[in-house]
Amino acid sequence: LGYCHPPIFLACIRGSKGLGLTCGGNTRSMSSIVRRVVQSAVSQSSAAFNQLRCFSGTAAARSDAIFMHHDTEDNNPDTPFDFTPKNHERVKKIIAQYPKGREQSAIMPLLWLAQYQNEWLPISAMNKIAEITGVTPMRVYEVATFYTMYNRNKIGKNHIQVCCTTPCMVRGSYEILDTIEKELGIKCGETTADGLFTVTEVECLGACVNAPMVQIAGSVCRDAFYENLTPDTTKKLLNTLKTGKIPK
Repeated sequence: LGYCHPPIFLACIRGSKGLGLTCGGNTRSMSSIVRRVVQSAVSQSSAAFNQLRCFSGTAAARSDAIFMHHDTEDNNPDTPFDFTPKNHERVKKIIAQYPKGREQSAIMPLLWLAQYQNEWLPISAMNKIAEITGVTPMRVYEVATFYTMYNRNKIGKNHIQVCCTTPCMVRGSYEILDTIEKELGIKCGETTADGLFTVTEVECLGACVNAPMVQIAGSVCRDAFYENLTPDTTKKLLNTLKTGKIPK
């Protein structure tokens, strides 16, 4: 067996009953030895497993809007999209910032420019950017689906982005999200019937010190932060937005 430890001598022997082991003068069948070894290993593994610390799984996603694309009448590969003449000039300047042959590095700023022009990113805009940067469309989709700042579906006039990363979560961000959902009558990832509000859950927005917080984007507020929120201040925030005014 390739291992000896005094005073026990182990040696393989072949007898009339098949392969066996000699251990201190006693002969046992190989099957009985293997069985004991396996039983011992399983017992030790079980004991070790029971000492492992258990971790909870990640929170269930409240919406698949971040990950999935479904063709619709106004969001499909045939949806008309092109940069305006002014933005075409901006596209050239953006690409010129990167070395020749590295045009794909411009994917993120070009996605942002397309969204700023169109207020959201139809899949046809992503295909246009793939064409401009000389990559397959999938390369653009990978970026657009990874970052929550890219809106791949039409959004409301006020896009409320609720940060639910750990610092905000321990400070009550899900209570803020629940308040918004109840006040607006929609779920995360949805838009109100009047087109005024869209609410999404996003990752860290860099305002951990004043958690919980939301970022509001759209035609009324341009990426404004509202911090140290409570359910009551959140309701006041929504009521002000409903009047078309910028909350203070």
